[in-house]
Amino acid sequence: MIKKRIMLTVAYDGTSYKGWQIQPAVPTVEGELNRRLSELLGEEVVVIGGSRTDSGVHALGNVAVFDTVTVIPADKIAYALNQRLPEDIRVQKSVEVAGDFHPRHCSSRKVYEYRIWNAEFPLPTKRLYADFTYRKLDVAPMQQAAALLVGEHDFKSFCAAAAVVESTVRTIYEAAVERQGEEIVVRICGNGFLYNMVRIIVGTLVEVGVGRYPAEYVGSILDAKERRAAGPTAPANGLTLVRYEFDMG
Repeated sequence: MIKKRIMLTVAYDGTSYKGWQIQPAVPTVEGELNRRLSELLGEEVVVIGGSRTDSGVHALGNVAVFDTVTVIPADKIAYALNQRLPEDIRVQKSVEVAGDFHPRHCSSRKVYEYRIWNAEFPLPTKRLYADFTYRKLDVAPMQQAAALLVGEHDFKSFCAAAAVVESTVRTIYEAAVERQGEEIVVRICGNGFLYNMVRIIVGTLVEVGVGRYPAEYVGSILDAKERRAAGPTAPANGLTLVRYEFDMG
């Protein structure tokens, strides 16, 4: 039997999951995919995820690949799998890719969005998908601060102190802050992200927005290469992995 590699584009509400990566005795997105795929295909399936999102983080377009000998056409797997998955996980697309394709070992861009509900009172329908603050945020200096993050930098100050990585250098292609009524959206596109990097960036931008830091202080934070120099880690519920962009050439 000939094995083929399938790539899934996966959307999920991360509220009820302890993140993407499989862990014993707790619900995870990866664990659900492994279990449901194995049931569907009648073989043991272990997916390889693109982004190991944290507990409570959402996704519109995370990716995962797996190998299978199934005769089910690649594009039909999404339909069959969605009949088995819980309603807070849905596969948006399933396609066959090259046998050596690995989502974490190829040229790609990830786009994250972080939403902040900035009003006098919380809105119950936003509580799972946006952080809340009643403090008035000034978007203009937040935009100026975000622009300083664009380019290739050492983001050690924006990485959780306990993380172990070979390099803390990453490239940010876009960092934008936009007010949409009472909601503020921070959009960041990069070639890769460190542990808690987006949430620490957002926490820092909020400090700029309330006037605790001047916008230009972000440059000093980058230069410091020290986690304590940056702002707090924003809560997980406001963060969504919007999409992956692969260079398939």
